[in-house]
Amino acid sequence: MISRLLVANRGEIACRVFRTCRDLGVSTVAVYSDADAGALHVREADAAVRLPGAAPSETYLRGDLIVKAALAAGADAVHPGYGFLSENADFARTVIDAGLVWIGPPPAAIEAMASKTRAKELLGIEPLDPARVAESDLPVLVKAAAGGGGRGMRIVRELADLAGELESASAEAASAFGDGEVFVEPYVEDGRHVEVQLLCDAHGTVWALGTRDCSLQRRHQKVIEEAPAPGLPAALEASLLDTAVRAAKAVGYVGAGTVEFLVADGRAHFLEMNTRLQVEHPVTEEVYGVDLVALQLAVAEGAKLPPETPAPRGHAIEARLYAEDPARGWAPQTGALRLFDVPGGVRLDTGYASGDAIGVHYDPMIAKLTVHAPTRDGAVRKLARALERTRIHGPVTNRDLLVASLRHPEYTAVEALDTGFYDRNLPALTTAPEGAEPAAVAAALAASARRGRFGGGWRNLRSQDETRTYGGTGGDHEVRYRPTRDGGYEVTAPEGVRVVAAAPDRVSLETAGVVRHFDVTAYEDGTVHVGGHRLTARPRFTDPREQTAPGSLLAPMPGTVVRVADGLAVGDAVTAGQPLLWLEAMKMEHRVTAPASGTLTALHAAPGRQVEVGALLAVVQAEERPEAQS
Repeated sequence: MISRLLVANRGEIACRVFRTCRDLGVSTVAVYSDADAGALHVREADAAVRLPGAAPSETYLRGDLIVKAALAAGADAVHPGYGFLSENADFARTVIDAGLVWIGPPPAAIEAMASKTRAKELLGIEPLDPARVAESDLPVLVKAAAGGGGRGMRIVRELADLAGELESASAEAASAFGDGEVFVEPYVEDGRHVEVQLLCDAHGTVWALGTRDCSLQRRHQKVIEEAPAPGLPAALEASLLDTAVRAAKAVGYVGAGTVEFLVADGRAHFLEMNTRLQVEHPVTEEVYGVDLVALQLAVAEGAKLPPETPAPRGHAIEARLYAEDPARGWAPQTGALRLFDVPGGVRLDTGYASGDAIGVHYDPMIAKLTVHAPTRDGAVRKLARALERTRIHGPVTNRDLLVASLRHPEYTAVEALDTGFYDRNLPALTTAPEGAEPAAVAAALAASARRGRFGGGWRNLRSQDETRTYGGTGGDHEVRYRPTRDGGYEVTAPEGVRVVAAAPDRVSLETAGVVRHFDVTAYEDGTVHVGGHRLTARPRFTDPREQTAPGSLLAPMPGTVVRVADGLAVGDAVTAGQPLLWLEAMKMEHRVTAPASGTLTALHAAPGRQVEVGALLAVVQAEERPEAQS
């Protein structure tokens, strides 16, 4: 019987496993990097062991250090979570050889299925030979053989790009999983991503716990997931379940696992089997009324599963809340999470709490919010409203995008679900959310109330408007207003807004005959949170020190320069869109390209250099175009 369990992971999944352990009376051990010394998973564990360093290669990917930590802390079992070493057969063997219980499948099953290339071979599916890929094979997908989460994955549409994308994907996979093997397969455009959750014991029982749809993805990483996968024909669903069960039985699988498919034109294409717990497992737990982590521990202790799979009920949807800016290429964000408050009635899985810092070293996911309802429509409505009511003060997040996605007609109409959702709809989804303009008015009036109606130092004429501008999702919002003789305010822009009351932390406005109340919280860095809206106060005048030369390439996020294009030097001619360098932030590589054709006049980036957001990386002087002849 397991009495003390170490989680060889961090953040949300470590906290999730600890929660079940508390319910079962199992004591817990965390491991942590120096970057995670104050993290929530460390605070929630009964004991914690430091892994010196910050990079995953020095810490969470060091199986020898993790096993040493487990033995030092008196643990008798290890749960790998997901990512990192969760699908590493050598790590599983090291755990078992140390006399510890491994909460996962047998190492042989991991080797057979965790490598996507070997899994395809087992099922008779041959990947493409990179050396023989032809124009007629395009588009193709370069994919990491180990791990998941979109890391080490690239779509290639031009044959000339293949070699560079193979190198880039391999480097990213090695950094994230400790394994740089990649392979090439045909890329199926805009199919549905559907998967089957499995749970198997050591006595031959296999549960196929229904399907999940994970089609809404960005950068090949899932954003919104639901169970069951809606709208599947009965015969196709039965085929998916049967294939998943056969794959598990073929390798003697034990524990939790997931078989993933791409569904297009009524056919299912096998993608991979993930030999671990999936990020999106909560939706299955909500629909089937089970605790998959508790079942993992029971199976590892030798328990038999009941012969009949539990019956499903209702519908569940999960949204991943990321610290990222969808309108700026999904750029990850960092900083203090000043306030994080989720309304009741929502399942919250997170590795953060109010006051924690979001750093650059790991995935930008803050939390998963999951709801369950009798119907899909009910679950969609419930989750969208819960996200609207969630208070998140700190870095830019994808919360507004999640709400807009859940309410988009393509999402609510099941027939339109596919992995191309964001490619088609991102511009429309990143416009200003409903209520952004009144929120900017509330921010301006609250700021005026905080400093006194006339600004303190000197008084404007009563006929002169005050002007404030706030940036937010969808662009800037300019607000003009003036104090009135009765002690209130008159808003002159935008039109149609009447001020009912204005205080430093709460403003009431009437628009179109409806009065709404706005809670306002302002921070010293100019960030203002008004209800669910995040705004940034724009300065009245541009600081000359902040001006940059035309063609300057600034770091879009804090991170590390991992590569510079081969042979790139000052004075070189470059073309628009040409990759110049690669930044790594939050376990993902981000390509920095030339903004225009011209000459590289400055290069301040070098491999290994740590940069802050806004740091000058390079300057490209655009070539002069000859004037058109009249």
